[in-house]
Amino acid sequence: MSVLSAYRRAIILLDKAGFFVYVRRFEVVGREHVPPEGPLILVSNHLNNADPPAVALALPRHPTYMAKREMIGWPIIGPAFRIFGAFPVRRGVPDRSALRVAGELVRRGEMLVMFPEGSRSRTGGLGRGYPGTALVALRTGAPLLPVAVTGTEHITWPWIFVKPRSVPHVKVTIGKPFHLPPVEHINNETTAQATDIIMRHIAALLPPQYRGVYADAEGETTRDAPAES
Repeated sequence: MSVLSAYRRAIILLDKAGFFVYVRRFEVVGREHVPPEGPLILVSNHLNNADPPAVALALPRHPTYMAKREMIGWPIIGPAFRIFGAFPVRRGVPDRSALRVAGELVRRGEMLVMFPEGSRSRTGGLGRGYPGTALVALRTGAPLLPVAVTGTEHITWPWIFVKPRSVPHVKVTIGKPFHLPPVEHINNETTAQATDIIMRHIAALLPPQYRGVYADAEGETTRDAPAES
């Protein structure tokens, strides 16, 4: 094992030990749906800066992230994000460089975590997705893994470190992998259609009050998926 791999594992273990284990209110449903290896794009809703570690702790394999450029630039925390596998992306504008890196990681067999909304929801409801995630999926042909996070919207910083038991119940629901329908040409129309498919898969895993602009999405049954702590 390389030093970098060992350090990443150490960060995950420290994060796990200090973030959710103490509060014992972290629930995972559908972990068995995560493919053990191979290219994968995990797509999730986004409520709080706690979502990336929450998703990482729910997974049985190491993820790679896009992170907003401002966060990567933070002192101390920024370098830690890079070591953990994050790379910067500019929010609100097409970032071809970040999308190119994302595609290369996926083709290499990595699991890439993406939040298609681009930023945290201010209402708690799912917002419209940006096309970047769909572009990476269409260009690579990789399967997508829908994930729904609930509860993190009630987490306040930095109080989770001062009073860890104030952290509310957090639930991560993992759906089944799916592929986008093949398209003859990748253009604005096909990308928009693919984005809508992705967002509806996420919405289907969320309770109705979290579905936002995708309120008409049909819920997905997960009662037969065991919960894990």
